Amino acid sequence: MNFNGTILSKNNPLFYNSNRAFKYGDALFETIKVIGLTPIFLEDHYFRLMASMRILRMEIPMNFTLEFFQTEIERTVQHSSLQNARVRVTVFRDDGGLYLPKKNTINYLIEAKDDVSSVKNSYEVDIYKDFYMYSGLLSTLKSTNKLTNVLASIYASENKLDNCILLNEKKNVTEVINGNLFLVKENTIKTPSISEGCIKGIIRKKIIEIVEKLEGFSIIEGEISPFELQKADELFITNAIIGIQSITTYKKNEFSTKVAAILADELLNLI
Repeated sequence: MNFNGTILSKNNPLFYNSNRAFKYGDALFETIKVIGLTPIFLEDHYFRLMASMRILRMEIPMNFTLEFFQTEIERTVQHSSLQNARVRVTVFRDDGGLYLPKKNTINYLIEAKDDVSSVKNSYEVDIYKDFYMYSGLLSTLKSTNKLTNVLASIYASENKLDNCILLNEKKNVTEVINGNLFLVKENTIKTPSISEGCIKGIIRKKIIEIVEKLEGFSIIEGEISPFELQKADELFITNAIIGIQSITTYKKNEFSTKVAAILADELLNLI
């Protein structure tokens, strides 16, 4: 772990009970894939974090540049002696205050652990209906307020599912527990728009850019109803660690993985 620039072992105690991330979820995070010592799509992660900190009125330190961000991540991974790492960068407001913070200065924590993720050949999902996401700006941020995702993960585990599709208050598709969702119908690829409350995913952004340049395909960002999912040719998930994961089964419907494989190759070329 790297806490404000100091490298610590994973067993070090870090926080007091006054920590605002613990008390109010007053924190943001980025999950970054690191290959060797190279953080993948680092600039995109950095600028998303900076934009999110501004929205949450967090004070950005003068030294918190892209170069500083990269150096601290690489230093943490190097101390961990990892070849491929899953890095989580969390920023949280300084201790103190109730709902109203005493100050807007921040701390940061960088955690590196071995990346053991892999794409699955069989992947089943269903819709989670107990609670809904909110289609507002705060839902698009990678904040530590993730109760819906936690409960949907428990539901998925209890029902032997690999993932769950989350809906917003309009009962439109928003995302999945740990990433963005794409639908393929013939030559059209569709994903929920940011206004639906989905996370501004880094790989989501890259896939949209790839499809815009890919001959024979078009991309649409808009509303997606759960009914549309059953009529799709393909469904796939994107996130920073896995890249692209095809959904093979949804409500007993079986899906192709052909287009997702093409996009996965294009994404690998970018990396």
